Amino acid sequence: MTDAYVRPDVQMILTMLAQSEQPQMSEVEPAMAREMYNAMAAMLEADAVDIPRIEDLTCPGPAGDIPLRLYDSQAERSAETPVIIFYHGGGFVIGDLESHHSFCTYISREMDLPVIAVDYRLAPEAPFPAAPEDSLAATRWVADNQEKLKLNISGLIPCGDSAGGNLTLVVGQVLAAEPASVPVIAQFPMYPASRMDAEGGSMEEFAEGFLLTKESMDYFNSHYAPKDDDIHVSPYLGDLAQSPPTVLVTAGLDPLRDQGREYAADLIRHGINTTFLEMPGNVHGFINIRKAVPSAQQDVDKMIAAWKTLLANL
Repeated sequence: MTDAYVRPDVQMILTMLAQSEQPQMSEVEPAMAREMYNAMAAMLEADAVDIPRIEDLTCPGPAGDIPLRLYDSQAERSAETPVIIFYHGGGFVIGDLESHHSFCTYISREMDLPVIAVDYRLAPEAPFPAAPEDSLAATRWVADNQEKLKLNISGLIPCGDSAGGNLTLVVGQVLAAEPASVPVIAQFPMYPASRMDAEGGSMEEFAEGFLLTKESMDYFNSHYAPKDDDIHVSPYLGDLAQSPPTVLVTAGLDPLRDQGREYAADLIRHGINTTFLEMPGNVHGFINIRKAVPSAQQDVDKMIAAWKTLLANL
């Protein structure tokens, strides 16, 4: 365990979850874990906000059509605009368009930008490298299909939480080396997994009792079956000097905290325009618990302010 600072509203939700008689996600089959995850999100997450454009779409992928969801704070756009491409978290095993729907409506409204969420294939039905393959295919498709999207896209902004944060960094790395038809102008990873061989430090300190546990990470990895030596799962192996401007966010009580810190530090050492934010006393997954943890909403707003500042200074 740890003597790290825990916010009172975070402690309340941790105590509630510890007292729950529900099985852990790592104790059930993936299909049931997905249902549990979405049910928890519905209970803990803030309601979706009203925005004028929400459309379900598909794009071709390496193994069939990939579902997408387009969010826009404006019903129509004529001017050029960046687009946020959002990859959801969930350990590459759980999560979908619904689990992060509320968050996507919120960031579209607050950023006043289109957001396109990618429903990439999940493990174990589609293990590594299905998730990065789909994420890259969808991102390139967005760049190539502006007329169909009714958008005039000036730049791509990969964005995602946890596993989606990993995909954000992977897409940023790959599209730096092999650019899409529209440039990646920034990346916004939230408490990302940046390496699959991480151990010690925060991985041990927060291994139990802080929402994301070592047991659940082992469960996800056993299904995803990543290869540690591949840039498509461990983006720290890539050429960080070619990375786009970055806002990287970690949570203070997260097993993934240290690898996020290290990735941000590496970006800075390579001269990349990088803003690093850590949310002390909060847990992994805080963007999805804003109803139950009011202070998490303040963290999200602080993060969005950093996004706006970075884009305003590009």
